[in-house]
Order: sequence, then structure tokens, then C-alpha cells
Amino acid sequence: MRTLPNFSRPRRLALGAALLLACAAPAFAQMAPGGASKTKVGVIELTEAKVPYQVTLPGRAVAFEQTDIRPRVEGVIEEIVYTPGAPLQVGDLMYRIEGASYEAELAAAEAALAGAKASVQSATATAERYRKLDGVGVTREDVESAEVALMQAEADQRSAEASLKTAQLNVDRTEIRAPIQGVPEVSEFSVGALVTANQSDALTTLTRLDPIYVDLTESSARLLRTRERIADGQLKMGDKLDVSLTLENGQSYDIKGSLVSPGRLVSSTTGSVDFRMQFDNPDNLIMPGMFLRANVTVGETDAVLVPQRATDRSATGKLTAFVAKDGKAQQVTLTSAGTYQNAWVVTDGVSAGDMLIVDGLKNLRADAEVETVAVTIDADGVVTDAAPETSDAAAEPAPAAE
Repeated sequence: MRTLPNFSRPRRLALGAALLLACAAPAFAQMAPGGASKTKVGVIELTEAKVPYQVTLPGRAVAFEQTDIRPRVEGVIEEIVYTPGAPLQVGDLMYRIEGASYEAELAAAEAALAGAKASVQSATATAERYRKLDGVGVTREDVESAEVALMQAEADQRSAEASLKTAQLNVDRTEIRAPIQGVPEVSEFSVGALVTANQSDALTTLTRLDPIYVDLTESSARLLRTRERIADGQLKMGDKLDVSLTLENGQSYDIKGSLVSPGRLVSSTTGSVDFRMQFDNPDNLIMPGMFLRANVTVGETDAVLVPQRATDRSATGKLTAFVAKDGKAQQVTLTSAGTYQNAWVVTDGVSAGDMLIVDGLKNLRADAEVETVAVTIDADGVVTDAAPETSDAAAEPAPAAE
């Protein structure tokens, strides 16, 4: 019988390793660099256009007119006539204060005036008679005394007329009427309460809601930059500011506003400038104190529109995007002057003619080799004819080595 060679353990291990390498060689050949495919990405060509220059400013609603209602005479509240929340017109009755004592004062003032008028008539007759008899049984001194008495009677009549007017005003003021049109709040005093003239505590507050003011706040730094761009010709001002509002719940307010007061002072604490706008508010949808956002169109500027879906924020918060150049994805940092529709208004970082990558951005890295496919973006910012996120070769996993 033939004896088999006696292989040592090290030699057997070396032989096994050689066999494994021989079997794995085809798999390693499939993973060679020459077999890698490029990532397909969707691109659009950027163009420069005139776009509205818009800024978003925080704002707060302020009443067009608002007044505290206070009594102007002392007395007990007899009746509260108005309904809280129900609109009032100028002159509508709100409160009635007990007026018996003021009516008595009015009657006394009327009587005093009647007596003063009678005294004037008597003094007038005496003075005229003395003038006719001057030098004939009546001395010059008597004539002068009669004329002085007439002047005193006339002065007393004017005083009585003033007292009557005051008494009539007090009677009228027992009825408190709306000085402006607006919506009243709940009364702070009830029927039977004793109130005094011009007291510090208001009976209620009356607010006019239509129209309404909105105070907008802009940083002085951005205001200076905007003025600089206007001076340099980069920004063309419109005939007037176009301002639209967004309410606290995100709802758009359809009515446009107009500028009432341009800001002239910079706050020493916030470094901001306040602008006052006026809006019609027929449905009382905007209420004083409400916080809002205003989209202000200042004018037009030449800029490149970069779809927001194609951008991202870096770890430092900078706005970034990818452009395809020389077969590779290059990451760029963008300078934005605001937004327009679904795009950033970009003034630096990209230029007209650049091929912006808008699709296939998932897991895309800088300097990655890409294959570009022209796509389009609709008005809603949705890509049509989109490129796949990865190539077919990359989408299918390689078979596991056996």
C-alpha cells in the first residue's frame, strides 16, 4: 500500500488560505474602481431675473382709536345702557348718572338769570331817564351812578348766563355718551356705584377696530443695507410699499395696508426702527395687541432664484446648495436677500448659468461624481421628470460572497 505524504499543520493552513483567495478573486474584481457608477442627479440651469425684494417683519396691532370712559360729574350710576361687545356710534348713550341735584341747580340758575335780566331792564330805564334829566333836577353824579348800576346789572346777567350754562352741562354730563365709534368692554362699575368727576379708574374702555394700525419693527442695520442697495442701483424702489399680513395662526390676511408713519427714530435698547401701517379691518379679525408677520415688498432687484428644496443649512447655520461642475457635485455657500414664493433670492454664491442640483440630493457629498439629468420645477416647488436618488447599480446591493 502506498503511503500518503505527511503534511505538517502549517503547510495545511497555507494551502487552505491559497484556495480561499483563488475563489474570492472574481468578487474582488467586481469591486474594482473601474466598475463604480456615477450618481444621477436632477439639475436646473439658474437664470438671473428681476424679482420683488421682500422682507418679513414682526408687527403688533394697535387700536386706531381707543379711549377710557370716565364720569365728568359726581353721582350714583342709575343705568348701564350699552351691551359689551356691541358696536357703538358717536353719541350713543352708555351710562346714566343720578341727575336730580343737577336739575335743581339748573332750575336755580335759570331763575337767577331771569332776575338778572329784570335788573338790567330796570337799570337801563333808570339810566335813560337820568340822561334826559341831566342838569334839570338831576345832577351829573346821579347820571353816572345810574350808568354804573346798568353796567353792574349787565355783568350780573352775563354771570348768570355762565352759571346756567355750567348747570346745563352738568345735567347733560349725567348721561355719558360714546365719544368715538367702537366696541365697548365690560363695565368696571355696576349700577348703584358712586363715581366722581374725572376719577382715575375708568368705567370702561371703548376701542375702534376698523381701520386698525399695525406697528412693524425693522433692524436699523438691515434698513441701512437696504438704503445702500437703493443708492447703488441694486434695488429699484416701487411707487409704494406693498404690505401683506400673516396672522398668528398662519392665515393670510387678504387686505393690503398703507404706510402711515415712516420710522425716524432708532430705539436705544433694541436698535430697531418702527413703522406704522394702516389696514381696513371690516370683520374685526385683527385685534389690538395681536402679534403678526408682515411681508413687505420694497421694490425689485436683480437676483438668482434658488428653490428652497435644493438648499440646506450647514452646522454653522449657513445656507448651502450643490451645483454640478466638471462632472462633480460642488457645495456652495449662498447669500440670501429674502424669499420669493418657494425660492431664496440669492445675491452671492451662484450665478446665472450654473447647474443647480435639485434632485438626487440624498446622501450626496461634495466632490462626488455625478451624472446630470435636466428636470423642471413647478410653481409649488415640486420636481417633475425627477432623477432617481441613486443609480440602478448603486440601488441593487452586491451579492454576498459565498
